[in-house]
Amino acid sequence: MTSHSALPERAGRTCHNVINPFHSTHYFAPELAAEMAKAGVDDARAGYFVCRSAAMGAVGPGTVAATFYNFKYELIARHLPEVWQKTTPQDVLDARLRAADATLRRLLGDEAVTSPEMAEAAELALRAAEAGTRRARPLYAAHADLPVPEEPHLAYWHAATLLREHRGDGHLVALLDAELDGLEALVTHTATGRGMSPRGVLATRGWSEEDWQAAQERLRTRGLLDGEGQLTEAGVRLRKDLEETTDRLDRAPYEHLGAAGVARLTELATGFTTAVMNAGAFPAALFGK
Repeated sequence: MTSHSALPERAGRTCHNVINPFHSTHYFAPELAAEMAKAGVDDARAGYFVCRSAAMGAVGPGTVAATFYNFKYELIARHLPEVWQKTTPQDVLDARLRAADATLRRLLGDEAVTSPEMAEAAELALRAAEAGTRRARPLYAAHADLPVPEEPHLAYWHAATLLREHRGDGHLVALLDAELDGLEALVTHTATGRGMSPRGVLATRGWSEEDWQAAQERLRTRGLLDGEGQLTEAGVRLRKDLEETTDRLDRAPYEHLGAAGVARLTELATGFTTAVMNAGAFPAALFGK
């Protein structure tokens, strides 16, 4: 393993930021809805809950609320555990992989999917992901127990999933330490101008306008938001500290890969993610302020 100082500051975060959207494409794709319906799950929200949690088994709403962090428990409980009467975790995992395959082939085309660059990206990302730690990381640990798909684009997608969940699990530790609940985390993140818009959050996470306003008021009481819903200096500092803590907890995969490997993976991932975004992988209405 290379030393801490060998990796440029924020190199791991930069790499993650271009890998993560590649994983996320299938959540917004019609292929996922179609495959989940074949597996017995015809509600889109139920489909998201089960396809992301299936690696952990037929878990209930408590486990999903704990590991996803920012969804309203009542929304999850509306679908789980009832949906597991219609399908199994293995059927869901199989459907998810088929959906990822079809989505990436549509967005990228067969030439990119079978390219040497895709195989190289898969090899580098898998090498990084193998250095992830399982302790206190339930979503990463569960996905790390799954077999690696043979086809390079699916192997890369699987590795992207591992790297996403590894960072995400660590981020929840940082949020808990900062004493932000799930909705407060969303409100502060949205206030940075990144991620989902308030409209996108309310449309997908189960929270109401009243919930959102109450969370804003709690954050104002802590001096983290101003009257217009923007981050105060303290709020900006908190979000900066959160990301730095997340970086620190997520450094093992990128240190393991080394500076040159991270730079090359970032270059390859940027190309593939730019391509899927240009192909319309994400609905613009849900993102940004």
